[in-house]
Amino acid sequence: MLCRYEIQSCFLLAFLTVTAFFISDAQGQVSPPTRLRYNVVSPDSVQISWKAPKGQFTGYKLLVTPSSGGKTNQLILQNTATKAIIQGLIPDQNYALQIIAFSEDEESKPAQGQFRIKDIERRKETSKSKVKDPEKTNASKPAPEGSLFTCKTPAIADIVILVDGSWSIGRFNFRLVRLFLENLVSAFNVGSEKTRVGLAQYSGDPRIEWHLNAYGTKDAVLDAVRNLPYKGGNTLTGLALTYILENSFKPEAGARPGVSKIGILITDGKSQDDVIPPAKNLRDAGIELFAIGVKNADINELKEIASEPDSTHVYNVADFNFMHTIVEGLTRTVCSRVEEQEKEIKGTIVASLGAPSDLVTSEITARGFRVSWTHAPGKVEKYRVVYYPTRGGQPEEVVVDGSLSTAVLKNLMSLTEYQIAVFAIYSNAASEGLRGTETTLALPMASDLQLYDVSQSSMRAKWNGVAGATGYMILYAPLTEGLAADEKEIKIGEASTDLELDGLLPNTEYTVTVYAMFGEEASDPLTGQETTLPLSPPANLKFSDVGHSSAKLTWDPASKNVNGYRIMYVKTDGTETNEVEVGRVSTHTLKSLTSLTEYTVAIFSLYDEGQSEPLTGSFTTKRVPAPQHLEIDEASTDSFRVSWKPTSSDIAFYRLAWIPLDGGDSEEVVINGNADSHVIEGLLPNTEYEVSLLAVFDDETESEVVAVLGATFARTTAIPTTVTTTSTTTSKPTTAVFRTGIRNLVIDDETTSSLRVIWDISDYNVQQFRVTYLTAKGDRAEEAVRMVMVPGRQNTLLLQPLLSDTEYKVTITPVYSDGEGVSVSAPGKTLPLSAPRNLRVSDEWYNRLRISWDAPPSPTMGYRIVYKPINIPGPALETFVGDDINTILILNLFSGTEYSVKVFASYSTGFSDALTGVAKTLYLGVTNLDSYQVRMTSLCAQWQLHRHATAYRVVIESLVDGKKREVNLGGGTPRHCFFELMPGTEYKVSVHTQLQEIEGPAVSIMETTLPFPTQPPTTPSTPPPPPTIPPAKEVCKAAKADLAFLVDGSWSIGDDNFNKIISFLYSTVGALDKIGPDGTQVAIIQFSDDPRTEFKLNAYKTKETLLEAIQQIAYKGGNTKTGKAIKHAREVLFTGEAGMRRGIPKVLVVITDGRSQDDVNKVSREMQLDGFSFFAIGVADADYSELVNIGSKPSERHVFFVDDFDAFTKIEDELITFVCETASATCPLVVKDGNNFAGFKMMEMFGLVEKEFSAVEGVSMEPGTFNVYPCYRLHKDALVSQPTKYLHPEGLPSDYTITFLFRILPDTPQEPFALWEILNEEYEPLVGVILDNGGKTLTFFNYDYKGDFQTVTFEGPEIRKIFYGSFHKLHVVISKTTAKIIIDCKQVSEKTINAAGNISSDGIEVLGRMVRSRGPRDNSAPLQLQMFDIVCATSWANRDKCCELPGLRDEETCPALPHACSCSEANKGPLGPPGPPGGPGVRGAKGHRGDPGPKGPDGPRGEIGVPGPQGPPGPQGPSGLSIQGLPGPPGEKGEKGDLGFPGLQGVPGASGSPGRDGAQGQRGLPGKDGPTGPQGPPGPTGIPGAPGVPGVTGSQGPQGDVGAPGPPGAKGERGERGDLQSQAMVRAVARQVCEQLIQGHMARYNSILNQIPSQSVSTRTIAGPPGEPGRPGAPGPQGEQGSPGMQGFPGSPGQPGRPGERGLPGEKGERGNPGVGTQGPRGPPGSTGPPGESRTGSPGPPGSPGPRGPAGHTGPPGSQGPSGPPGYCDPSSCAGYGMGGPIPYNGYQSRR
Repeated sequence: MLCRYEIQSCFLLAFLTVTAFFISDAQGQVSPPTRLRYNVVSPDSVQISWKAPKGQFTGYKLLVTPSSGGKTNQLILQNTATKAIIQGLIPDQNYALQIIAFSEDEESKPAQGQFRIKDIERRKETSKSKVKDPEKTNASKPAPEGSLFTCKTPAIADIVILVDGSWSIGRFNFRLVRLFLENLVSAFNVGSEKTRVGLAQYSGDPRIEWHLNAYGTKDAVLDAVRNLPYKGGNTLTGLALTYILENSFKPEAGARPGVSKIGILITDGKSQDDVIPPAKNLRDAGIELFAIGVKNADINELKEIASEPDSTHVYNVADFNFMHTIVEGLTRTVCSRVEEQEKEIKGTIVASLGAPSDLVTSEITARGFRVSWTHAPGKVEKYRVVYYPTRGGQPEEVVVDGSLSTAVLKNLMSLTEYQIAVFAIYSNAASEGLRGTETTLALPMASDLQLYDVSQSSMRAKWNGVAGATGYMILYAPLTEGLAADEKEIKIGEASTDLELDGLLPNTEYTVTVYAMFGEEASDPLTGQETTLPLSPPANLKFSDVGHSSAKLTWDPASKNVNGYRIMYVKTDGTETNEVEVGRVSTHTLKSLTSLTEYTVAIFSLYDEGQSEPLTGSFTTKRVPAPQHLEIDEASTDSFRVSWKPTSSDIAFYRLAWIPLDGGDSEEVVINGNADSHVIEGLLPNTEYEVSLLAVFDDETESEVVAVLGATFARTTAIPTTVTTTSTTTSKPTTAVFRTGIRNLVIDDETTSSLRVIWDISDYNVQQFRVTYLTAKGDRAEEAVRMVMVPGRQNTLLLQPLLSDTEYKVTITPVYSDGEGVSVSAPGKTLPLSAPRNLRVSDEWYNRLRISWDAPPSPTMGYRIVYKPINIPGPALETFVGDDINTILILNLFSGTEYSVKVFASYSTGFSDALTGVAKTLYLGVTNLDSYQVRMTSLCAQWQLHRHATAYRVVIESLVDGKKREVNLGGGTPRHCFFELMPGTEYKVSVHTQLQEIEGPAVSIMETTLPFPTQPPTTPSTPPPPPTIPPAKEVCKAAKADLAFLVDGSWSIGDDNFNKIISFLYSTVGALDKIGPDGTQVAIIQFSDDPRTEFKLNAYKTKETLLEAIQQIAYKGGNTKTGKAIKHAREVLFTGEAGMRRGIPKVLVVITDGRSQDDVNKVSREMQLDGFSFFAIGVADADYSELVNIGSKPSERHVFFVDDFDAFTKIEDELITFVCETASATCPLVVKDGNNFAGFKMMEMFGLVEKEFSAVEGVSMEPGTFNVYPCYRLHKDALVSQPTKYLHPEGLPSDYTITFLFRILPDTPQEPFALWEILNEEYEPLVGVILDNGGKTLTFFNYDYKGDFQTVTFEGPEIRKIFYGSFHKLHVVISKTTAKIIIDCKQVSEKTINAAGNISSDGIEVLGRMVRSRGPRDNSAPLQLQMFDIVCATSWANRDKCCELPGLRDEETCPALPHACSCSEANKGPLGPPGPPGGPGVRGAKGHRGDPGPKGPDGPRGEIGVPGPQGPPGPQGPSGLSIQGLPGPPGEKGEKGDLGFPGLQGVPGASGSPGRDGAQGQRGLPGKDGPTGPQGPPGPTGIPGAPGVPGVTGSQGPQGDVGAPGPPGAKGERGERGDLQSQAMVRAVARQVCEQLIQGHMARYNSILNQIPSQSVSTRTIAGPPGEPGRPGAPGPQGEQGSPGMQGFPGSPGQPGRPGERGLPGEKGERGNPGVGTQGPRGPPGSTGPPGESRTGSPGPPGSPGPRGPAGHTGPPGSQGPSGPPGYCDPSSCAGYGMGGPIPYNGYQSRR
């Protein structure tokens, strides 16, 4: 039910529907209202009026309840209201009414009544009673049926009503306007063939509510009037008049020729633009205008608008309540004018009129052409040119003056045939049309589409732009079957030709299409295809703790998005397969394995999208261990005890057996697996026994048998016992027990041709051991037993050469001086000739591919690779590589061809079985080849571009006579047309794709030219059925954020609108992809007086449960306190307990329909400074300025405003896009020096900030270029590093700027070192900046997009400056085509490079690493580093002013130094201890005379004069910051600084595009180390090894004594230091050594990558010793502007200004190009929003160092010197240059 009410000031309050209302019991002194009256104003509306009570009260409560039961509806009214209109009533329904007056704490008794609409109407008709309340008669309402004037004329008209919908009318008064319109329409006979009524509403911008031909019945028009929405805005009447002329009075809008045209304007104020010309244009077009003004309307302006006479065409009333008084007069006048106009039209005698002739078209373009004709006879007032597309479309027209005979048709569609008709318009009729046709040209299209920077979920696209385009539309969709319908669209401005496509599926081929847009029209498509990278598998599989039944697996995690892992492990012989799934762990132990069994393990990463490729490896379990230390003791005449040491905990039982050596039965006993001894009883006296023991394990595996000899005593101990065969006797019968001499015989370290035998010596009286071995099967080749004698102290022997895969029986016999002991035997088996395993194919290209394999467990001599094409004839080719190689790049292959690949392992005894596989090169050919525009003598072919093509060769061949023609086209051309062909002839069109010198196979189609033109039928596409569950939008698939919605639940919303909010939340959240800890977490707060948490961030982990919870949210009700809700979100939602995650974007979306009753500015500003992103959505009466204060900047992306809750759909897509982009930004947005930029603050990421540096080993803090700037000394071998995945998880962008502010120290070594570099997990460099302190060069290196290693080296006088010991600022600007070096804000060099490929995030990033370093324990160079940033743009260096360098600082343009002092302060500190003399530094301003110090070396003293301008900094001397004075007494320990705020976690990116060929992977885990055996026979000659790295120059001799200080050098760094010839020679030698190091390193890379011998190629010729440096040359010309970088983050917004007035629109068709961006929200009514804040957010203050130690004693003051001339104020004198000694932080001191 809807309610309306009137108050004296015409305020509008929304009617609220609530579920129940309870009347307070407090009823007292407030008087009730009286004299309730009812009046029916429409079939479903009643006006209630009453008399106000006396006394003070706050307002009214109006309650309406259906008598039959149902919901009570309540309305709160102000105390000035005496009326309310209730709508939506049922005429037959009885209603109970209560009106209660209330104050703050009291309520009146209710004024009660009942009514029914039919009863009120019945009483009104029968009684004809008088109306008591005069105000009722003034209220605008529909008159009762029969009392309204009705236009009875049969004449018809086209009436367009233009309604003012500006803010000044108000919602309540607009309802009165609806009633007026209802009465107006009711007066006419409305129908599609009768009078037609259209309506437009305007404010700041007009809109068509419905056209003349929209509704065919009067009831339909009346229904549209009743539901007319209120628009709101400014009052631009002139614009609206022009709008209806161009849009409403058109044939396509329903305007009919020969029918009266009427326009009726309703407005309440003066227009904010000019109305005279638009009104005149309407009147000149034959439209009769009526103007109705209300309240503040300007009567003179109404007269200028309306047709004459004013007395019948202009109406003005004082208030909206009186509009009903003019309805009858207006309708009568309109009716009579319609009748008169029809008579004028029909009564005109149309003479025979001539038409124009000779139609000519010219100046044809894609968007228009000129039409010319010969004048028609007679007096032509105008010419009307009508045109429309031949294939169908709305006609459009151009009207020109009758004196002209030409017109230009604009904004046409390209490549479209148009029908043209020119009519001569006379004073009372029009001629026949002069007709013709013309076809526009095709639109120019974009070219050279490149898809690059491909990752798992994104890729970049760039192309060559088109002049004149207004923008570009990009469509991209997966080519996978079933996903092709998931096409996405992006529109960008004309300035952008490079963008990123994100949210893609991994390992999926996408087609990308680029259209150049010309207004709303698109050019032909430019198409490319690319495949995203597959999901990341785990890496670095390792096996440890391998036992006989278990093994531990460890691996490196694949990605932070992984859900878990699936581990498959199978016996290599294939007899058993097992599988287990684990969570997000990186280690797992396999149990219940079989001993002595080889297992192959495959680990798959599990993602939401599926599983990755496997990471594989193998291991072999060990033999089950035999019992150890088998011994016999406690012997008696009939028993002895057998003891042993258990070797495992999973032994089930033991089998213990014994047998007399002189013959007899064997006996056996089974012993529990926990036992370690057993007493054997019942033995014969004086008898020697052989005792054997084996262990049986839980899996029924048996260990090897161990044996020992023992004997019982004789019954009489005096009887001598015979020992062996000698005659010696002894009284000790136990001597025969230990005659075995051997125990624990083990055979291990099996290879294909050897076995190692190991045993324990139990009797050191053994002189020799005899080792014999024979094949277990008695091989005929080894009939004779082989025997080896071993010294008695040796307990190991390597048996070789043996047969492979053969079992041997090995017997060892101890030999004593007096005979032999008992022999012990054991079996052993050599390994088979194992084949390689796990063949993998990678790096496929059009003429090459790489194969890799895993080495077999047996040592090999190398590998033989054989490959042969499968689907085409060709010979088998083969190559051989060494045993340390497990990958090879096979070159010179055919495109798109499958190859059979076999890999054999080579052994000394032969080759293994083959490891086989199939590999296929990429297909170099076009797709979707098709023909079009097939004519009699021409045909055209088009194809989908190949993503790597550089050219196409297109051949057309006649199949009739065999004639051929061919043409070569560029790689970006997707079509070609052939002309001068024979009609009705079949042709073969073949397209060959070319990539540099490679040409792919032909792709052909057959097509026959036509004998006559035909029109191919078109098949309409069938739209896919809508999904039942909201699918994730493409832009949101990479989103990962903590997202909170703050929903206004106050009374002003109402039940219906709250349900619309819930629907909006449902759609918005449904656009997200993954919900939960691994994706986006969502929380919702509903707020009114108090916020209520509907659910927290960690409440739901699936989209289904989250959407269900949203639908269950109940409406709250109350007042609007938005600030309290935002604070509640910060304190309750964004906490660890509620699920907030660190390093994840935090986003709040606030939805409200009114102004907050508390402060929102402070809390939202604080949260934004803490990194929260705010989106604000205002509805209806929301305060726009308040929304701007809540939302983040820029407001265009973060603030939305809609007229009503039904308009949510208009902003839904845009809001989702902006929210998801915020949640998945690649380069983080960081604040530096008050500016926002996209990039990385590398100093913070390495921990080089005041609050964190103390935890970094090998780093101390010292003064920088100014004392207020700290810098950080990286001491020798500090090796400061961080994992790449924490710094650049998504790699580096394609365009970026590296910025350093650093200083080379005297103890920085002369060898090359990397100022910064990124290493992969094998510690191989991927990208970095190298400084050669000896050769004075700078080198940048990386891998390009093809995987090739590239370096660019810069040298020269400007480069040498950075090595002279001063601080310098270095910018290295990297783009897709160039590398620029900018030193101290001056560009010094530029070189060409290829676009970079992406980097691996599995390695580390290091500062100062020496180039010669190897492995994880590297060396690093000492240096000082003050600044290190990476900015994701190439323009950053151009904006830098080098304000940190004293010699370049401009106080007028540079920001103030941190904590800078004024020149009036006298900050004179105590005199420090004397230090060694420093070199000449930068001259400062003259200061006060200091205390006398010790005499230093005489230096040049300049004459005192007027201070000149500050010169550039001079080179720093060898002393200064690098040599410290004596330390002062230690100060008290400072308090620990606060923990720094965590940095923003970068959004995890997907893996980059395929990089360069990797180096050799790690070998499998080595087997158990055995003792070194004898040298084997020489193996076959291996392939040539990679060239070794040249040795470095010998160490430098000891340094000589320091000589006396020389005279000071010239000030500044203008020229290169003059080197003596000997110094130049040393530098040349150092440069040669450095180049040899780099060349050797690169030769190793090439050898590892290709495994083919290659001739070493020098990168540059090594010149002889340099001569004396010449004078610097003149600066070169300014380089060309580099290619545009990636679109940066939006800049900080300026102060919002007042909204400008809208200018007059141009003629139709001349509309400007559509702007790039999104529609901004509408401003609030009336007042201008407050200006935005202009301050720049300052960074937080740095933590203070500990308190300074006590000062030393002050020396006696010196005499006052003579005062100098007046100087100038230099703030740097207060801040101080970085010339002092270092601060002894962290216990580090510079070495002298």
